[in-house]
Amino acid sequence: MNTLVWIAVFLGIFLLMEGMAWFTHKYVMHGFLWSLHKDHHRKDHSHWWERNDLFFIFYALVSITFFLLWRYNDFWYGLPIGLGILAYGITYFAVHDIFIHQRFKLFRNANNRFAKGVRRAHKMHHKHLEKEDGECFGMLLVPFKYFKK
Repeated sequence: MNTLVWIAVFLGIFLLMEGMAWFTHKYVMHGFLWSLHKDHHRKDHSHWWERNDLFFIFYALVSITFFLLWRYNDFWYGLPIGLGILAYGITYFAVHDIFIHQRFKLFRNANNRFAKGVRRAHKMHHKHLEKEDGECFGMLLVPFKYFKK
């Protein structure tokens, strides 16, 4: 039974992170921490690192905190929570930074309906270069209106 609870917590956290990413993007990144996020929308720099990458570090620290709670404070749920956040972070990085933004030149030839829809939806978000009016949606819950035949 513990294994099923562990898996449920892991999957629940992974899915909860989609909502957390949407909320953080809409109200934090396009809100009071726009100063860190704007370099992601305006490519006015020539280096690989963006101030926006600090958000990855924040969530990594949250994940590490749960690993430490599991290891040193006998908080059993810390492991599946930490792994759920980590798994979402890896998935987000693979989809957003590698697939969509091509920070590493991988998955360039993916051209199925889903791939095109994800790219189209993200392009709609990036057409707004300012803090306001950017469409915000989660990585996994991409609006289906962007999936054209």
